[in-house]
Amino acid sequence: MKKGVKRSLILATTLLLLSACGGEKSNKTDGDTGKGNSKGQKSSRVLNLMEASEVGSMDTIFTQDEPSVNAQSNVFEGLYQLDEKDNVIPAVAKAMPEISEDGKTYTIKLRDDAKWSNGDNVTANDFVFAWKKMADPKNQANYFFLMDGTILNGTEIVNEEKSADELGVKALDDYTLEIKMAKPVTYFTSLLAFSPFFPQNEKFVTEKGKEYGTSSENIVSNGPFLMENWDQASMSWDLVQNPNYYDADKVKSEKIHFEVLKETNTVFNLYESGELDVAILTGDFAKQNKDNPDYEAIQRSKVYSLRMNQKRNDKASIFANENVRKAVAYALDKKSLVENILADGSKDIYGYIPKDFVTNPETGEDFRKEAGDLVKTNEKLANDYLEKAKKELNGDVTIELLSKDGDGDKKVAEFIQGQLEKTLPGLKINVKTVPLNNSIELMKKGDYELSVSMWGPDYQDPMTFLESSVSTKNKTSYRSEKYDKLIDDASNKYANEPEKRWETLIAAEKVLVEEDVALIPLYQQARGQLVRPGVEGIEYHNFGATSTYKNAYIKE
Repeated sequence: MKKGVKRSLILATTLLLLSACGGEKSNKTDGDTGKGNSKGQKSSRVLNLMEASEVGSMDTIFTQDEPSVNAQSNVFEGLYQLDEKDNVIPAVAKAMPEISEDGKTYTIKLRDDAKWSNGDNVTANDFVFAWKKMADPKNQANYFFLMDGTILNGTEIVNEEKSADELGVKALDDYTLEIKMAKPVTYFTSLLAFSPFFPQNEKFVTEKGKEYGTSSENIVSNGPFLMENWDQASMSWDLVQNPNYYDADKVKSEKIHFEVLKETNTVFNLYESGELDVAILTGDFAKQNKDNPDYEAIQRSKVYSLRMNQKRNDKASIFANENVRKAVAYALDKKSLVENILADGSKDIYGYIPKDFVTNPETGEDFRKEAGDLVKTNEKLANDYLEKAKKELNGDVTIELLSKDGDGDKKVAEFIQGQLEKTLPGLKINVKTVPLNNSIELMKKGDYELSVSMWGPDYQDPMTFLESSVSTKNKTSYRSEKYDKLIDDASNKYANEPEKRWETLIAAEKVLVEEDVALIPLYQQARGQLVRPGVEGIEYHNFGATSTYKNAYIKE
């Protein structure tokens, strides 16, 4: 089995990557009443949108939170992008890649009219620079694990056995990129549409140093929008049309304004007063608006789970005890959580791979249906495990639950606290509430016990969920030779045997979720929202960025 990544990877965050709510457009209208129509007219009416938390960084290799990935995917552009049906289509690339017969060499021609907002041409060297920067362990990029087992020498580089300069990517000329692969990777082209694989302007990035990506003044863009009035502390910002973008004529909105809104009552009130055009609702507000003609629930492929850190500050935590993990897993009433607390269309889930995300390559059967339900709620079994744990630990069990400070996050944490303490006498949950960036930092350091985390798929394959839990890549100190071998077999031994690979991935999920209970899947998220009549063209994606706005506008 190949040597794993030595350095810890920043994988679990309360709000991560990546992505996901089922490739479709929000398309509510009240008739053709103004500009911004299919004939390509611009809408001067500002589209007012929201995010649930701040943008952490605009450096594409240093973030996994959803607002950052969304912003990056509208301000920058990679070789490929997703259309409204989640098909991978050319962006900076002129066409789909030429792939060698053995699947190990990609040759990609770039368009010659793509420019940075400072007037520089976007070249193949911009991709080479960004990818080597991502691969280099000294940079501690959030997604440098994506180089492991994909691009040639990626594994050796992240293990500090080779220099980042040896990564298997080079510019054959200004507009031709060659990628050498360590092995065939069937999903690699879709991965190239994901923000960590976007280009970076080497001269600008080097000049800015550590300040790059920290404010509007420290960004140079190559996508449909420029980001204005933003820094890392901002609670609002603007996306304005990038005049240097090669496809600027097709960008529908001149300006899109964002506000960070953490309280659902504030969100609803702003929508009612006409100051917000898309309002994301949860809980009672979602329940009360189910019959509102403006309401819609969009199914997504994001999975929320409980991350149980087995080692805190280099010492075994309460979750090093398997019976504690199993007691919590079997005690959770996920159905009550989604129906009574979230109430936004999210579904309780009993596995880590979401429903309607990926299907068996031979039969077309959905992964979740074929893999079945794992760790169904069972109060008696949960208490049996707790009693075993209390004997092993010589007393009652106390757990700290880390939560972000958003309204929805706090309500979920309070539900988990109350429900577990009621179901498991002798269990005590203390909730620690912090802002998003503090939560990310605590999880990066491994200074937590229990946290509600989200994972959105980076590409359309079960491995996007499962690979991050191998012993060398997870941030929870979970170690399993059995799980590691199954993932390695799926990646290498069965790489060209689709059915055996599929069976191996199902077996791996069972080990992770049921045998070892290394994490506890909670729910598959839906996005419940009110959409103002006249809003068109917002595209929601099943992997990669959640939302893109190139075609978005509101009729005047």
